[in-house]
Amino acid sequence: MGNNRLGNRIRSFRKLKGYTQQTLADKMGVSLSFVGSLERGTRTPTEPVLRKIASTLQVDYEELCAINSK
Repeated sequence: MGNNRLGNRIRSFRKLKGYTQQTLADKMGVSLSFVGSLERGTRTPTEPVLRKIASTLQVDYEELCAINSK
């Protein structure tokens, strides 16, 4: 999955949860700029970071990454 597409998915799930970028950053223990760069697709998250995002947003890792989507 491309970084922009993944970033859009992170943004969508964050907004569905009602979180701001700052709220997500605080809950994950990362900086606001880190979350912003993930959502813009300028930074490639590692698997542990993606799992932390999924856990924080209470979504399945596979759903966040669209592993099973066609």
